[in-house]
Amino acid sequence: MNIQNSYRSGEHASLYVVPTPIGNLEDMTFRAIRTLKECAWIAAEDTRNTKKLLHYFEIHTPLISYHEHNHQEREKLLLDKIRNGESVAVVSDAGMPAISDPGSELVQAAIREGLDVIVLPGANAALVALVGSGLTAQPFTFYGFLPRKKKDKKETLERLKNLNSTLIFYESPYRMKDTLEAMESILTHRQAAIGREISKKFEEYVRGTSQELFSWSKKTEMRGEFVIVVEGQNEAASDYFQENLSWWEGLSIKEHVEALMNKDHLSSKEAIKQTAVERKLPKREVYQSYHID
Repeated sequence: MNIQNSYRSGEHASLYVVPTPIGNLEDMTFRAIRTLKECAWIAAEDTRNTKKLLHYFEIHTPLISYHEHNHQEREKLLLDKIRNGESVAVVSDAGMPAISDPGSELVQAAIREGLDVIVLPGANAALVALVGSGLTAQPFTFYGFLPRKKKDKKETLERLKNLNSTLIFYESPYRMKDTLEAMESILTHRQAAIGREISKKFEEYVRGTSQELFSWSKKTEMRGEFVIVVEGQNEAASDYFQENLSWWEGLSIKEHVEALMNKDHLSSKEAIKQTAVERKLPKREVYQSYHID
């Protein structure tokens, strides 16, 4: 058992977890600025990005790089500094360290060593998008980034689809369309929302069903950082699904075409045409999905 009295009287060195703005520098708190100034060292995910932040707020604390590729060798160095009476602040490029960013291993190591870990509240894209989505805010499940490979992504969504909690994901612009396509086929008939460039000049929310969001993505250039929020499974959604279930629900476009070829002994050309009719999609889109996937 570990009991930490974070603000006990007397001077003591600690590990400070300090969130930084996710886009708007005005989201930096007075306390975060003071903490970064008072700590002896700042462990930064990318020192080049953090230098810009420190320059803006006139913070002169020295930096040490701490990221996913060097965290193991850096842990001992940083913990030694804390044991020697020098407080260390850990920051990521944007938002809360350890939330889809480096930091969790350092926090765990400090706790194992009996060192104090003090987490400051601050900017976080997931919670902002959750509230802005208009969906039920609790309970929620934050997953972060889905696997990159299509097969792994679909398997993960299959495991998550029966949860009653609202689901929150991060995604890069390069994988948004693939992710929304997978959600369209697995998290069917659900309300969802996309938060893009949260707190930045081009902040945007897109709200609708999983099908509507996928359709929107096909005719939109994906730019910026994205948070996807999807409602959890519920009785109403389950009833709707059962009442409106098509035999091909849950299949990818390619699997749909192949099933028609096997089931109805159609040629690939005929199966592509039938798939386009059943899914209400352009035949060219079905053709490309079948031959490219």
